[in-house]
Amino acid sequence: MAYNRVAAEDLAVFRSIVGEDRCLSGDKILPDYGHDELGGIHSMPDVLLRVTSTEEVSSVMKHCYKRNIPVVVRGSGTGLVGASVAVEHGVMLETTAMNKIVELDRDNLTVTVQPGILLMELTEYVQGQGFFYPPDPGEKTATIGGNISTNAGGMRAVKYGVTRDYVRGLTVVMPDGEIMTLGGSVVKNSSGYSLKDLVVGSEGTLAVVTEAVLKLLPLPKYTVSLLVPFPEMDKALAAVPELLRSDVSPVALEYMGQETIRCAEAYLGKKFPDHQHPAYLLMTFDGRDEKTVAVEYDRAAELCLSLGATDVLIVDTEERKSSVWTARGAFLNAIKGSTDLMDECDVVVPKSRIADFFRYVETVSRDTGLRIPSFGHAGDGNLHIYICRDGLAEDVWQEKLSAAFTAMYSEAAKMGGFVSGEHGIGYGKRGYLASQMGEEYVALLRRIKAAFDPKGILNPGKIFEA
Repeated sequence: MAYNRVAAEDLAVFRSIVGEDRCLSGDKILPDYGHDELGGIHSMPDVLLRVTSTEEVSSVMKHCYKRNIPVVVRGSGTGLVGASVAVEHGVMLETTAMNKIVELDRDNLTVTVQPGILLMELTEYVQGQGFFYPPDPGEKTATIGGNISTNAGGMRAVKYGVTRDYVRGLTVVMPDGEIMTLGGSVVKNSSGYSLKDLVVGSEGTLAVVTEAVLKLLPLPKYTVSLLVPFPEMDKALAAVPELLRSDVSPVALEYMGQETIRCAEAYLGKKFPDHQHPAYLLMTFDGRDEKTVAVEYDRAAELCLSLGATDVLIVDTEERKSSVWTARGAFLNAIKGSTDLMDECDVVVPKSRIADFFRYVETVSRDTGLRIPSFGHAGDGNLHIYICRDGLAEDVWQEKLSAAFTAMYSEAAKMGGFVSGEHGIGYGKRGYLASQMGEEYVALLRRIKAAFDPKGILNPGKIFEA
């Protein structure tokens, strides 16, 4: 599809909407705005607009719709699939200045926020008020708008679910500039199609989120984690379905291997409590009182030991919590820091097939000669597989990367899995989605996109080819 580039007369209109200092073009746009966290996809916008309100977004979208100028929305730029890269140039709307907490509704247990607030800022605020926002993706500096756009999950999804489960309502700006409210503060709603749930996870291709009403829970009073070493990967992962079938309810259930832990130690310059074993499970339990939580983690510990665990380390002091969870939170950056370039396979497979998939990754690593460290949310089957370039020449890297991706996505599909568990499709993974899901599925996605965005100006080229 042909789009217009931003011209001098367009810049004049944008300056009249957001002001001179929040309308950047040419060399005034920093190179970081041309890529996301992984950096494998590069393209610069014609203009960067730092918007501060729904009304500004509406005015910009009205002009872009009239002029057929493509628009991409960007928060912190922490994505991993190129979803916030302006591949068709045009306008980039940066929402980080839209970072206000609009309202805390104690009666309805909701908080209303703008999309630019960081996850860690929201978490700190609601916890200070005695509430709990459960979604917990690894990148705490991501914006809530970005979490909504990818339906981010994270480590607590085992017990509490993912972002979509906590979005009660959205204020959005449609591609033509119309402002709409989808959903609200109510718990149940069967009033027609759930357009709100379509927007969640749509990676900015259907509408621009400018405000969100999020569900909160009472803050758990007590939290403890268990770090459980195993002598081999198979035993660790075989314990996962046993734990989930038992009468314990872990908040998080993570798998990590020794190589990933050593990467984190080198990156942080700190030792992990235990790094001598090939495989580990990391579990967290929470509740209203210490006794209830203790009963749960005691049962989990006994079960793990009966299934071949070498030991069970209780992570209950602040020092141990900091050591373990700082390392877990650093896995992505640690692996990234160990190589010159990497890409990610963010597959999700049935929980019963996690061990099978990790064994297959080892096969792919041997066959391609690539280093492929990995870890995963064992409790929900979402695995993070990182393919490292390690100095390979560009042509060799691209050939091996393509072969590894094709093999792993194909195997995941055979196991009943899917291309992405929480990071989205963006630009980088759209070919693999089309290959797995087929043309009829992609054609339906195109029709949904056309219903929201008939001119196709909102984040074009993402999720599927135009």
